[in-house]
Amino acid sequence: MIEKRIVFLGTPEISADLLKGMVEQGFHIVGVVTKEDKVRGRNNKIEESPVAKMARELNIPVHKPHRLNKDFDFIKALEPDLLLTFAYGQLISDEVLALSKEKPLNVHASLLPKYRGAAPIQYALRDGEEKTGVSLMEMVHEMDAGDVYAVKELTINKEDNYTSLASHLSSLALSLVTESLPLYFEHRLVGVKQDPTKVTFCPSIKKEEEHLNLSLAPQDFVNQVRSLSLTPGGYLLEGEQILKVYQARVYSDEVTAKKGTIVLAKKKQIILQLENGQVALEMLQRPGKKIMSAQDFNNGVRNFEGTILK
Repeated sequence: MIEKRIVFLGTPEISADLLKGMVEQGFHIVGVVTKEDKVRGRNNKIEESPVAKMARELNIPVHKPHRLNKDFDFIKALEPDLLLTFAYGQLISDEVLALSKEKPLNVHASLLPKYRGAAPIQYALRDGEEKTGVSLMEMVHEMDAGDVYAVKELTINKEDNYTSLASHLSSLALSLVTESLPLYFEHRLVGVKQDPTKVTFCPSIKKEEEHLNLSLAPQDFVNQVRSLSLTPGGYLLEGEQILKVYQARVYSDEVTAKKGTIVLAKKKQIILQLENGQVALEMLQRPGKKIMSAQDFNNGVRNFEGTILK
């Protein structure tokens, strides 16, 4: 058991996995801060964040402030040795950061200083990166700008999408934290300043960016699909209806039809014409239906060939 008192701040599934792993590894998590419950789905069901659910499962006190910078008595009362964040989702004020006896730390899912911001996993996939990783850095008020104490790299598989890569990075984050935090508490890690000339940013993915771009080159289109799969799912428009695409591959550099045309929909193949080439759509979903392979989609849809998607 590592006796240092840690308050963990995080929100999505990737953070919940790290929280669980840290507890299993013997870290003393005395409290959890996560974002507010959200209304989700067609039934407007109120749902907790994955981190909130995990905290309850682990019997750890949890706080869900609307604005942490104005509502931080929960943290103050816990007297933490360390504030540790992983994809929390709010900028944290200097006043809150000062509640950490040790310099507060953030786990960030990129090789800093590249991809500072809210969507490093999506951007790494979208940009066709061959490697990424996780960085353990000092939390400062400026976004992801603190000194870096430790880094672990990961090769991105060509088949990886957002969901699979996030899972790999969560496992890597646990390895990073397990190895690095004991050394950090002993003051045996030295922070390295980030090179300002190599900084890039990756803001949150906007709703309109989920609309797949038919003007991209085939590999760039495939990368956009990967970056949005399995959640939230990139889409094209079939008339007024959303058609989600969860998996695609480069098919050819041919241009044989108008951009957006389904040039082939037969057996196991659905081929989409882009502006400068063609891609095979391999996993699709119409509203209210399950995600289907191209073969299953073709079995259930007539006259799809010749359809123009936008």
